[in-house]
Amino acid sequence: MLLRALDPSDANAFQALRLRGLQGCPSAFSSSYEEERDIALAEVEHRLRPQNDAVIFGAFQGGQLCAVVGLRRERQMKLSHKAFIWGLYVRPEARGQGIGTQLMRMALKCATEQLHVRQVNLGVNTTNTSAVTLYKKLGFSEFGLERGYLLVAGKLHDEYQMVWYAPSAT
Repeated sequence: MLLRALDPSDANAFQALRLRGLQGCPSAFSSSYEEERDIALAEVEHRLRPQNDAVIFGAFQGGQLCAVVGLRRERQMKLSHKAFIWGLYVRPEARGQGIGTQLMRMALKCATEQLHVRQVNLGVNTTNTSAVTLYKKLGFSEFGLERGYLLVAGKLHDEYQMVWYAPSAT
């Protein structure tokens, strides 16, 4: 298993995995397959360029990208002590092996050691019990519930807002 930050050379693999997640798990993401399917590869490459306040990590098995997670520090000065996790997705055939946990730990380490934030926030569909369990295992706690956060295929989905505090911030 190889875990690392993605770069523009990973654009094809990232886009394919992202679209697979958006199509297969539409209630897990605020973005949709329809919104992202026509994004040009050059734009994906641009998004994967190294940045000071954001990174997308990937996990590779046998040279194949099997999982991703994004991390971004808030850009406004008064919010820059915080970051947020987005887009965690593990290919179904790679689930149950701790890959999501490893990627999340890598993201949290980056958040504290490189981005120097005090807290990391995320949102998760309340029905995604495996994700909620993972986040709680890593030390996230719920601080809010937004009813009707997503409307997918005519059905409303609620979302937990969760927070993780860096050990040095407590």
